[in-house]
Amino acid sequence: MAETNAHTEAPGGHSGFPPFQSEHFFSQLVWLGLSFVLLYVLMARVALPRIGSIFAARSKHIAGDLKAAERFKEQADAAHAAYEKALADARNRAQAIANTTREQQAQAAEETNKRLEAQLHDRLAAAEQSIAATRTAAMGNVGSIAADSAAAIVERLIGKAPATQEVAAAVSDVLKH
Repeated sequence: MAETNAHTEAPGGHSGFPPFQSEHFFSQLVWLGLSFVLLYVLMARVALPRIGSIFAARSKHIAGDLKAAERFKEQADAAHAAYEKALADARNRAQAIANTTREQQAQAAEETNKRLEAQLHDRLAAAEQSIAATRTAAMGNVGSIAADSAAAIVERLIGKAPATQEVAAAVSDVLKH
């Protein structure tokens, strides 16, 4: 078998990791300071102004959007108020039209009722005249019918026909009372 050689010592007489050696501390601190200053200047002159301008542009854009939103809100509020006013005006006009129509229909119905009442009154007067004429004619006939009936009854009772003038006088005397 092959033999393994394990060495734990550093070759060539070096003793440890160079950044941890005290003789390199000063140069490392100089490079650290130089790198820090260089990065700080680079950040201050290049990167931070760009980031600042981006933030400023975003702030300006957001402020503009907020102003536009406020303007649109005012326009929407004005449009809503105009809509409400137009709606109220339309309701008022509709109510006025309904009231006018209702009044016109009531007036037309009243006129129709008066006209129909006048027609019914005329028909009723004509019917009363017709009834009066029929009654008068019937009453005129009642006298002759009563005279004929009385003459027939008397003839049946006594067996002989009475005089027409006597029967007419008796019937007219009864009809007067």
